Amino acid sequence: MTHGIDERKRWIALIVLCLGVLMIVLDTTIVNVALPSIRADLGFTETSLVWVVNAYMLTFGGFLLLGGRLGDLFGHRRLFLLGITLFTLASAACGLANSQGLLITARAVQGLGGAVVSAVSLSLIMNLFTSPADRARAMGIYGFVGGGGGSVGVLLGGLLTSALSWHWIFLVNLPIGVAVYAGCVALLPAGKPPAQRARLDVAGAIAVTASLMLAVYAVVHGNEAGWMSAQTLVLLGLAIALMIAFLVIESRVPHPLMPLHMFALRNVATANAVGVLWAAALFAWFFISALYMQRLLNYSAMQVGLAFLPANIIMAAFSLGLSAKLVMRFGIRAPLSLGLLLAALGLMLFARAPAGGSYMLDVLPGMVLMGLGAGVAFNPVLLAAMSDVAPDESGLASGVVNTSFMMGGALGLAILASLAAARTDRLAAAGAGTAGALNGGYHLAFLLGAVAALVGAALAGIFVRTRTHEQGQGEAPSVESI
Repeated sequence: MTHGIDERKRWIALIVLCLGVLMIVLDTTIVNVALPSIRADLGFTETSLVWVVNAYMLTFGGFLLLGGRLGDLFGHRRLFLLGITLFTLASAACGLANSQGLLITARAVQGLGGAVVSAVSLSLIMNLFTSPADRARAMGIYGFVGGGGGSVGVLLGGLLTSALSWHWIFLVNLPIGVAVYAGCVALLPAGKPPAQRARLDVAGAIAVTASLMLAVYAVVHGNEAGWMSAQTLVLLGLAIALMIAFLVIESRVPHPLMPLHMFALRNVATANAVGVLWAAALFAWFFISALYMQRLLNYSAMQVGLAFLPANIIMAAFSLGLSAKLVMRFGIRAPLSLGLLLAALGLMLFARAPAGGSYMLDVLPGMVLMGLGAGVAFNPVLLAAMSDVAPDESGLASGVVNTSFMMGGALGLAILASLAAARTDRLAAAGAGTAGALNGGYHLAFLLGAVAALVGAALAGIFVRTRTHEQGQGEAPSVESI
């Protein structure tokens, strides 16, 4: 028994929570293979089509911190159920959408629901599993869901779009959402409301959310509008000004959204910095390798999804088994550095793949190394991000690390894709063929992703404490905050 929850129910509850998180993760990638069908059906232009993806990313990234803080103030279980409800209803609206405006609006609401679910899910898991061994295994499962879900999304998106229609990539969430809601109600304790509910830092929430959304918007559209254009510079300037205002607010309000003392904790600060770099490398691998296979190897959407399966299988094997054992044996630092080094090597292999390459020689080796790296690294980076915080700030810590992943991925991918496109244009202008110019741009993106992973590995090796999660050995977090 742990906090009134027997052993079997705890692990079933974990499966239910991870199923909810998987649904959220899938929707960051499942839509990509369906974009041509959505464009043809609803009459999107090339410019307006990007909002099908960006509406989700902007609200997701912008509301993660607020979702974590709301979980701490009003209960993680309650917020998880609210997030699942929002996401499921928005998925229904997306699946039934017959206009551009309705689809984009519903995608934005999906992002809001997904942000709440992602922000509080880690806290629920950390509070359910308090012993170091169980927590490491549980976080391994969570890490696999987070790492492998994006690749599964491409496979599932291709399957549903090919066999049925693009509407079903959203409608498939309905039975899953209902099942997750029912499972959480049945398995998770209701918990006790806080004796004293602190006032919510509304000004801080508005400032940081607006800052992040403006920054993501500016970077996503930087290549189209021009990096030195007035639009990009003004948006980035406003984002910086709002971030400074947020820091000033947080230093003065009695109950800040993000207590600045948190970043004085070495593991927390380092894990978030590593998370930004790791997400940039991971997103670059996922999207650029998919483009490489589609545009240069002429793979169909279904073939691209199948090509990612080896990485998914390896991530499952390592994140569910070896990663947890490595953390228990060597602590957080060594496995985290090792995972990022393996990922960097995999990206370097992709950076040498020829335009007319073969799967076995030029794709599979990099996939294997990326699967190994992700499987080993996800567990320790999440543990590091949560390891030093007090139990009543666990929801906030999970919101911060999820924000780091989303912002690092969104900003990193936008920058790397822009640099890759610029290199492709230069090569084409110099007389290179279409395939060679495209591949030159992809190579640059892969190399920069490898550099990001290497820097992350160095930061982890230098700054992360080597101890395992001491909180589970001493005073464990209370499940009463759920």
